Amino acid sequence: MVLANIFQPLIDIFGPVLVFFHSIIGGSWGWSIIALTVVVRALLLPLAFKQMHSMQKVQQVAPQMKAIQAKYKDDKQRQQQEIMKFYRENDINPFASFLPLVAQIPVFIGLFYTLRTRLREDICPGLQAAFRHAYAAHHNIPLHEAAGQTVACHGLNGSSWLFIHDLTNTATGLTLIALIVLYVGTQLASSLMMQAPTMDQTQRRMMLLLPLFFVIFIINFPAGLILYWITTNTWTMGQQWVIRRRIGPIVPAPPTAPAPSSGGRDAGRATTTANGDASGRGGGLSGLLRGKPKSEEKQPAAVGVSTRTQREAPPPPPRRKKRKRSGRRR
Repeated sequence: MVLANIFQPLIDIFGPVLVFFHSIIGGSWGWSIIALTVVVRALLLPLAFKQMHSMQKVQQVAPQMKAIQAKYKDDKQRQQQEIMKFYRENDINPFASFLPLVAQIPVFIGLFYTLRTRLREDICPGLQAAFRHAYAAHHNIPLHEAAGQTVACHGLNGSSWLFIHDLTNTATGLTLIALIVLYVGTQLASSLMMQAPTMDQTQRRMMLLLPLFFVIFIINFPAGLILYWITTNTWTMGQQWVIRRRIGPIVPAPPTAPAPSSGGRDAGRATTTANGDASGRGGGLSGLLRGKPKSEEKQPAAVGVSTRTQREAPPPPPRRKKRKRSGRRR
């Protein structure tokens, strides 16, 4: 119960929010859990866009990253140092991709205890009062010491949802199998849609195996918590579909060749401007929802360098005039 005390502020928030949604929607409490999931994911949208922006940057510099990995392939420690240095120089946060997932961990734990304690009191208060009296009599303790003890509502007062018999209790039998299939399917689909084309094969396999690993834990979760997880995976799939429709695939930036010495200053400035514009297109809400960039447009850097070089070329030397020989002989 130590975690329950730590996350008590979230429990105190989620309980009234679920009651509020239930007072508006009515029916099963499952719809209230889905509504709470939508609100939580909407609040996490800024982190989701930051995640997408970070993934865009990583994909754009993929050729440079592979060059560093190939250069220091025999020295893993030096390779990691150079990669982190490259991240700092290019203002890339490799951990930004995990921000939405990390932010949902407190929500997940808080909802777990809400379904086990607070929501049971809201759904079936009479059953909980009778259970506490029986619990105190069975253990020979005062009634106030049994205040935190609750029991599943067993489908009473809207605690069931579609094929789920009790949202506040662990699922069993065919209900559990159906929830596991939905969870694994949506988790795999959302993971595949979140993967970058340049992702390492080992990381790709790990992302695909994680849903199967989590199955051994979710079988002990309340069914309402699995419903939350399935809903958030569905949101992720829809979010990625919209983002890909709006910005299109990310094309890695080709490695740029060094510019001539005469025009190096202008070429460096033009290259920096072009790279900054390419990386800035994916930043923020307006950048992600902007249309596809025109790949046919030429970069002005090469044109500026060649023109400057031609202007600064020295003029050809004047032709020497032939002196006319006189008719007088010596």
